[in-house]
Order: sequence, then C-alpha cells, then structure tokens
Amino acid sequence: MPNLGIQELLVIGGILVLLFGATKLPALGRGLGEAMKNFKSGLKELREGDKPAEKPDR
Repeated sequence: MPNLGIQELLVIGGILVLLFGATKLPALGRGLGEAMKNFKSGLKELREGDKPAEKPDR
C-alpha cells in the first residue's frame, strides 16, 4: 500500500468537503465508526458461536 503524505491527505479531505459539505462530514464519520463497531461485534459473536459447547458436569 502506498504511503500517503500530507499533500495527498489534504487533497482527499478537500474532495470530501466538496462532495459532502463540512456539516455532513462528522455525521458520516460517526456512522462509519458505528458500522465498523457493529461489524466487529458481529464477527466476535460468530467466532464465539463456532466454539464447541461445553459438556455439563454430572
């Protein structure tokens, strides 16, 4: 993956501001963060569901 410098990040940020507007960017970031959190918790639940069930002691 290529390294991104300050100039490239500024250009990307400028394009995002032009596309979405400065007021919408925080809401987009918040939504993206929540989506990533939900995705990770879903993966964690799937991994825990794959474990074999423990046998109860008699």
